[in-house]
Amino acid sequence: MSDDRFEPYDDHEHGRERDHGEHEGDGERHGDLDAGAHAGPGNGTDGTRGRDTPGRPEGAAGSGGAARIPPPRTSVEDTGQPLPAVAPEPEPEPLTLEHRVLTSLLGAWALAACTPEEAAAVEEHLGDCGACAEEARRLRGAVGLLQRPESLDLDPGLRTRVLESCLKRRPPRVPVPDWAAAYDAETARLDALLQDFGDTEWHAPVRLRWYEADEATTRRTTVAGVIAHLTAVDGLVAAALGLTDPLGDLAPERATPSARTEAFWRGAHHPPTHSVRAPWRAQTHDLVRTVSLTGSGAGRTPVSYGGYELPLHDAMQDRAFECWVHGEDIAEAVDYPYEPPTGRHLHGMVDLAARMLPAVLEARRQAGREVSTGRRLVAAGAPGRSLRLEIEGSGGGEWLIPLDSPAAKGSAEHEVAHIALDGSEFCRLAAGHVSPQEAAAGQVGDKAAIRDVLLAAASMSRI
Repeated sequence: MSDDRFEPYDDHEHGRERDHGEHEGDGERHGDLDAGAHAGPGNGTDGTRGRDTPGRPEGAAGSGGAARIPPPRTSVEDTGQPLPAVAPEPEPEPLTLEHRVLTSLLGAWALAACTPEEAAAVEEHLGDCGACAEEARRLRGAVGLLQRPESLDLDPGLRTRVLESCLKRRPPRVPVPDWAAAYDAETARLDALLQDFGDTEWHAPVRLRWYEADEATTRRTTVAGVIAHLTAVDGLVAAALGLTDPLGDLAPERATPSARTEAFWRGAHHPPTHSVRAPWRAQTHDLVRTVSLTGSGAGRTPVSYGGYELPLHDAMQDRAFECWVHGEDIAEAVDYPYEPPTGRHLHGMVDLAARMLPAVLEARRQAGREVSTGRRLVAAGAPGRSLRLEIEGSGGGEWLIPLDSPAAKGSAEHEVAHIALDGSEFCRLAAGHVSPQEAAAGQVGDKAAIRDVLLAAASMSRI
């Protein structure tokens, strides 16, 4: 180690003071200062070597030496010159692995535990080897079964918003028709509710409610029994599309929703359990897939309900409506919150019920259940007495309901009454969950006509 010791250096201590006109680093004076004013022995101006400063390394800043602090360098960006090209990183060489090694990596690949190079090698191999591709598909399915289903504590509209966002960015190759979107959404919501159920919830008692002959009617079943009921009635749409009828040989001759439900319940060897969920969900997927593949023209296919028919696009709205209503029944039985459909889907359900009201009024008139006595004969397509049905809320709107004949035209000039209801309240009235007398409806005009329409809405309900 050197014996030299560091000694602090002070320009004033050695009788030297730095000239403020001196430019750092070049050892020359600039400006109007006299170059010889500070010249003296040992300062380098007379050709002699400057005095060594104790503790300063040779070449340190001082008269005739390099600057102690180098000046800042000019950035390349400030010169206007192009930046130096950056050499691209070489791409990694693809792995060349034997078949037995690639086979052993399939499990790690299914779990997303491979390195990028290994994953690329495996995926390239899957395109050439059918046996490994089948094994990889099976392993991926097994990985999905290992994942625990997420909780239901989510915004019920989250699925709809996510799907809409995704479909805006990348439309599906085979889009779901608008008239089947509500059924697709409501079946998915109900299935999400069911996925966390244990045996206790599946056997929880549920009381189905509807109106029959202007009287409130109920039927006791279980959560599993409700899903069996939905499966049986959805089978009407499946049969119209040429799909397998879930009832098989149990299907009754008069294929009404109630008759099919009773036949399904009676034909079961044991009370329905959680095993009904998988067939019901598979059938809903088949229905949505089939109507999507058959195109928009399939919406006019007739679907028989025993005593009447509905075109397919209306039948899908009807099935979405019943799925939501019974979803609320199940949620109430297990004490779980269940929100109404989105406004767009709720509007379609309300529109279907409003369009069916004139035919229901005519059927009640023929059965002798009409209350109003002010009916007039009206030619088909001509305006007649009308009731304005105003539905409030996000799924609302206004409909003019002809009162004299289902073939008559609703007319604002012939309006005799006005009813205002919330969209969810009107749907629950049409489902038989709210009585006509208890429906929170604003009413103005002909009381008898109003009572006829409210009773007709309730009579559209069924088991």
